[in-house]
Amino acid sequence: MSETGKLLAIVSVQGRDQKGVVARFATYVAEHGINIEDMEQRVLRGLFVMDMLVDIREMTMSLDQLITGLLELGKEMEMQVRVSLQKSRRPKRVVVLVSREAHCLDTLINLSARRSLGGEICAVLGNHPDLHARAQAAGLSFEWKASGAGPADKESHFSWLTQRLSALNPDLVVLARYMQILPPALTEQFKWKIINIHPSLLPHFPGANPYRQAFESGVRVTGCTAHFVTQALDQGPIILQDVFHINIGVDQAEDVRERGLQLEAQTLAKAVIYFLNEELIVVEDKVVFKPGIDTFGKQIERPM
Repeated sequence: MSETGKLLAIVSVQGRDQKGVVARFATYVAEHGINIEDMEQRVLRGLFVMDMLVDIREMTMSLDQLITGLLELGKEMEMQVRVSLQKSRRPKRVVVLVSREAHCLDTLINLSARRSLGGEICAVLGNHPDLHARAQAAGLSFEWKASGAGPADKESHFSWLTQRLSALNPDLVVLARYMQILPPALTEQFKWKIINIHPSLLPHFPGANPYRQAFESGVRVTGCTAHFVTQALDQGPIILQDVFHINIGVDQAEDVRERGLQLEAQTLAKAVIYFLNEELIVVEDKVVFKPGIDTFGKQIERPM
């Protein structure tokens, strides 16, 4: 027997850990003719997280009633609840912010073209026109507005950027070497939805020219950090870090930079994929990992 004929959905529950959560939700769906196909649950720093794969083909209520009922149950238990129907689940929308360097954008474009990103790039926005041709060649919308050097120019740029992001309504904003510091209002509007790549092992060498800082300091290992963007510069929750070695006395500053650029693109792309696959959440300003939607996706495709 295959999965043909089943109507699968994922019920995601998240909130403060307490007794009886699994029992309450499992009982609710069972009472309405819904079969539980699989379940992943864990407690992360006092936060309960559960993803439940269910077959709603024979449920005794409408989909609207199911969603309303689960939301009400979640409200009673102070839990966040989300229901996604597998056949209608839309791709997550990604907006990429860029300046002039192409390496991170190129990697994201390649992954998206191979359908390996876990979402779709709906626009590329920048403060320079340099990467217009790359985005256009990939069939992506590209817009830019100069940020300039003066306060008025930056205010105009960020006003435009805020308007465009609000209109595009992305699930994730990726700073692919976008060399600007976002204003607090924007980071708050998209809290835990903006990922940046920084070319050092934070908290070491924050700010400008980190590869040169690393080279001049004489460290033998440096790397890059993918992190969520917050109001505090380069201090958001760290998602991933990766490293490379510096051969003291042989490598020059440009060698360090070139090696770092390659690693940046890979590390940023991995962080984006983890986010889009819902494999990470922020708990007490720290990133923790959990099973993602691909866990259930593999089962959905597997013959029975």
